[in-house]
Amino acid sequence: MDKVVIYIHGKGGNAEESSHYKPLFSDCDVVGLNYTAQYPWEAKEEFPSLFDLICKHYKSVQIVANSIGAYFAMNALSDKQIEKAYFISPIVNMEKLIADMMYWANVTEDELRDKKEIKTTFGETLSWEYLCYVKENPTTWKIPTNILFGEKDNLTSYATISEFTKQTNATLTVMRNGEHWFHTEEQMKFLDEWINKSAR
Repeated sequence: MDKVVIYIHGKGGNAEESSHYKPLFSDCDVVGLNYTAQYPWEAKEEFPSLFDLICKHYKSVQIVANSIGAYFAMNALSDKQIEKAYFISPIVNMEKLIADMMYWANVTEDELRDKKEIKTTFGETLSWEYLCYVKENPTTWKIPTNILFGEKDNLTSYATISEFTKQTNATLTVMRNGEHWFHTEEQMKFLDEWINKSAR
């Protein structure tokens, strides 16, 4: 085969999740990006070499990226030859998400700057270094992209995803009552049908 789909997992996921997408892209090889990066600057170091290693044998490359995997992809792979991208519940405005988390945790920017890291009650650690990186390294994304968004996504608002869709000329599909994490039988069926329609 001369076509490959690279799957980029989200937080807590793994490259093996790529096996779900093999039947959906039957005319392509499907490979999970086996990365260790936890931060965008690590992804910027790690992703390009992993990507190049996978892609050297293929003429056509598409990506499927989940949640923060989509943000890492935009941060690290925007200049790569990617024919098409499929983003599932993507984090498209990391600065806004960090600001929201600071609001939820009742943390000010001054506090975060002074303490450098603050653990929250909802399991995330706020990081001054992360916030500074995001502000100093805005993402630009010009690759044709289809986005799947859950109506009840608790990390990204509809307004944020709509703005990103307009900026990038992406195609947006919203699942009614869908969540950030697509995992139920109904959600996965919707996801599979979305890919089948989008891949035509």
